[in-house]
Amino acid sequence: MSIHEQYAEDLALYALGTLQGEDRVAIEKHLEECPSCRRELEQYRGDMALLALSTGGPRPPSKARQRLMDAVAREPRRAAVPRTRRWGIWIPSLAAAVLAVLVVFFWRANAELRSDLASLTSRSAERETELQKTREIVATLTATDAMNVTLVAAKSPPQPQGKVMYVKDRASLIFLASNIPAAPEHKAYELWLIPMKGAPIPAGMFLPDSAGSAMILNPPIPSGMEAKTFAITLEPEKGSATPTMPIVMIGTS
Repeated sequence: MSIHEQYAEDLALYALGTLQGEDRVAIEKHLEECPSCRRELEQYRGDMALLALSTGGPRPPSKARQRLMDAVAREPRRAAVPRTRRWGIWIPSLAAAVLAVLVVFFWRANAELRSDLASLTSRSAERETELQKTREIVATLTATDAMNVTLVAAKSPPQPQGKVMYVKDRASLIFLASNIPAAPEHKAYELWLIPMKGAPIPAGMFLPDSAGSAMILNPPIPSGMEAKTFAITLEPEKGSATPTMPIVMIGTS
C-alpha cells in the first residue's frame, strides 16, 4: 500500500471532522506536504457540501455522492481497535461541552427565576403595605370610641347647623341640629319641607337645649312628597300653617 493510499482512507473521516488524536495530527502534517491529498480532501468537502444542499435544494450529482460513499465504505477495512480509540478520544470532550452548555442554560434560567421571584415579593410587600393602610383608615372611620371634633375659626362663635335625612316613599324624616341659638320667649323653631311644586309643608317644631342641639323624628308629612329643599323659621310656640319671614336657615344642595 502506497503512502497516499494509507492516508486516503483517513481523508473522508478528516473531511467529516471525526478524525481525532494522533491520526488527525499525522494526516494534517501529510496534507502540508502532499498536493494530491489536498486536492482529494477538497473534493470530499465539495461532495459533502452538495449532499448538505440536497435536503432543501437541487439533487447533488450522483458521481459526487458515490465518490463520498465509496470513501466512507473503505473505512471498515481498518482495524477496530484504532477506531474505538478515536471515538473514545472525542466522546468525553463532546460530553463535557454538552454538560457545559447545560450548566450555563440552567444557571441563566435559575437567575431569571430568582429575579422574577424578587420582583413578585417586592410587589406583594407593597400591596400588603397599602392594604394595611386601608384597614387602618376604615378602622378609624368605623371606631365606636373615636373622638369627633369639628374645627371652627378661632374666637368665632360656632355656626348653627342642621341636617335632614328624608325618604319620600316612606315619609320618613330625621332632623338633627347643633349650635342653634335659644329661641325668643314664646317662640319656637319650625322645620319646613319645600316641595318641587306647591306651598311649604310643616315638618315639625323644636326648641334647642342648652348646648344648642335639637332633633325631630318622623313628623307627620304626606307620603311621596318630592322635596326641593328644607327651611327653618321662627314661629309662635304652637306653630304656623305658613312660614313667617325671614327664613332663619335653608338647605343647600
